[in-house]
Amino acid sequence: MFGNLKKHCSVVGVLLLAAVSLAQWGCSGGGGGSAKSGTLQVGLTDKQSDAFQQVVVAIREVRLVPGGMENAEDNDARLPVLVSYSTPHVVNILTLRFQQEILGTITIPAGSYSQVRLILEPNPSGQGHDPVNYLTLKTAPTLKVPLTTPSAQQSGLKVLGQFEVKEGIINAILLDFDPNTAIVARGNGAYNLKPAGIRIIQSGSPLTSFGSLSGTVVSTARDWSSATVTVVPQNSVNPIAGSTIFSNLSSHLSGRQSWEGDFSSFVPAGIYRVHVQASGFAPYSSPLKNVINSSDTALGDALLTPLP
Repeated sequence: MFGNLKKHCSVVGVLLLAAVSLAQWGCSGGGGGSAKSGTLQVGLTDKQSDAFQQVVVAIREVRLVPGGMENAEDNDARLPVLVSYSTPHVVNILTLRFQQEILGTITIPAGSYSQVRLILEPNPSGQGHDPVNYLTLKTAPTLKVPLTTPSAQQSGLKVLGQFEVKEGIINAILLDFDPNTAIVARGNGAYNLKPAGIRIIQSGSPLTSFGSLSGTVVSTARDWSSATVTVVPQNSVNPIAGSTIFSNLSSHLSGRQSWEGDFSSFVPAGIYRVHVQASGFAPYSSPLKNVINSSDTALGDALLTPLP
């Protein structure tokens, strides 16, 4: 959802829908007992890129990490495998603007989670083999440029962010993929795919049709490190979406430096405010904004004011 680029950045999101059931789930090799659990459905959605014609990834597996287990090995039985494909699932994410493609379903314990790991199929080595993870540029739409993903085939792309799976209600999680920060040019014509440009957003409910709100959290005084962004409907105090974003130091042509983080949130059509909270800064609330389905509403800069 966020990065250090301004609001014209394109965003690609991955929508995770979690419907809670009363099924039981137990960890293999663990002790006795069971927990209330939820059924997690996975789908993809995106917003278009200005630079890229295609962004294609071959997904082999998606894993979820409960809170407190961020350093667990991938083969730890306590890490739920959301979906595992016998043949990698190849997706051009730029074809899914404001749409969803369901990837899989799993029943997992209700509770707090802090990470999603995306395991990708490795690009083949040697001459004469097309890459399976690649992009094409709008200036050269037929040339497949491999995406270098050094960790994605082993420990996975580790997408960080807190989210909750609650029992008895439908939960929704979004992986928001910003190609302008997740895809990094290496200077030799190659590109790296990094998880820093992918953020986790929690939505109040699954979205069958939706638009988006986007903007940039900015401080010109000092680093805000991380911030919580929530979206609240008009005449309500209950957020419909929320996430944690992280700042990046940005240098401007004027010589001024600022700490910035882009945000976007997918929500149903309606009227909303965006609230931002960061430690050491006064809470920020945006003016009311109208969101239309299949369209992005720009908020501009959310300027943070340091507390005395």
